[in-house]
Amino acid sequence: MGKKSVGYFISWGIYDRKFPPTSIPAEDLTHVLYAFANVDPESGEVQLSDAWADKDIQYDGDEGVEGDLYGNLKALYLLKKEHRHLKVLLSIGGWTNSPNIHPVIVDGDKRATFVESAVRILEDYGLDGIDVDYEYPDNDEQACGYVDLLRELREALDGHAGNKDIDYHFLLSVAAPCGPTQREKLHVGEMNEFLDFWNLMSYDFSGTWDESANHAARLHGEGMTASSAVNWYSDQGVDKEKLILGIPLYGRSFANTDGPGSSYEGTGPGSWDEGIYDYRALPLPDHGVHYDDEDVAAWTYNEEWREMITYDDENAARRKGHYIEVEGLGGAMYWELSGDKGREDGRDVIESRLGRDPVEGPSLISVVKGEFGDWDDSENWLGYEGSQFPNMANGMEKQEEEQEEEQEEEHNEDEE
Repeated sequence: MGKKSVGYFISWGIYDRKFPPTSIPAEDLTHVLYAFANVDPESGEVQLSDAWADKDIQYDGDEGVEGDLYGNLKALYLLKKEHRHLKVLLSIGGWTNSPNIHPVIVDGDKRATFVESAVRILEDYGLDGIDVDYEYPDNDEQACGYVDLLRELREALDGHAGNKDIDYHFLLSVAAPCGPTQREKLHVGEMNEFLDFWNLMSYDFSGTWDESANHAARLHGEGMTASSAVNWYSDQGVDKEKLILGIPLYGRSFANTDGPGSSYEGTGPGSWDEGIYDYRALPLPDHGVHYDDEDVAAWTYNEEWREMITYDDENAARRKGHYIEVEGLGGAMYWELSGDKGREDGRDVIESRLGRDPVEGPSLISVVKGEFGDWDDSENWLGYEGSQFPNMANGMEKQEEEQEEEQEEEHNEDEE
């Protein structure tokens, strides 16, 4: 199996960030994780979190037929049809929604509802698998329930393929913590039996919860690092081919500081959230770029404002791609796609201000991919005859035929 290139697509990215599914760099990705679905803590039902973005918004070429599927999930399905190597998974949870999972994970009946509803969504919306982003089990009861949930999901996904009478393996992955406090609570060996890959959240190693400014996604060095997390999961029995190294497409700001290892006070304004800048806007004007070759960590610094921004630049990305290849890891994961450079085509103009204006430079996703040898080109699945949406059930064939007819008419008019 070749290397995976896994990118999170956030449903809310279509709003202020102006990042629609058509801007996804499908040629540089093997998997898209659609974030996030929520969970009803009372029943355990998995639910889409933004109906308008997920299934209602109509993009160019949509017909507006009542009962049909539209929104981001239709657009992602069309992207799958165009790029048969691209698999789309529904990511359930995330930091904000994870507290809703706590009461579900320890209750067998609620877990059953979780599993049934997740598989129903998979069929309705044309997905290739499920990604569970549970941050994080607080105790051993929840950790054991996590194992149970993954076992039940694996059985249900395999059963769903059997009911469809197809030879296809629906995928199951998790977002995995790198911090010792969180990861050591997990029953990694038992979880691993049911997972296709682990998306290591190998970033946010430093932030406003710390007393000093430091590197947020260093590969090597002292303290929390990406390589130490890889080694720990490997020591727990996870094959390195199942470990996907997380790479941030953003930087974290520390204000009133002298740089790495120094005290700080506050943060810069960020692009969308205070203290967090999109990689596409870095480096900021009048910020010098620095790079630690041993730790594999980059940062910018402005002496006048005394602001440090820790992030992955082209050098760090290339080294991480090389590390993934040499160490035999499964690939790279990116949080999140709208933050990368070189994806301005198809995006409406974003409100201009410091921290949002794009800066020229290479796509980190493309840089990392360039270090890979073999590529995961396994095909996605397109047959969802059991979908509640007529256009998904028939594979969007009608719209494709009409689009071809329109293109032919335009071609004929041009010739005349």
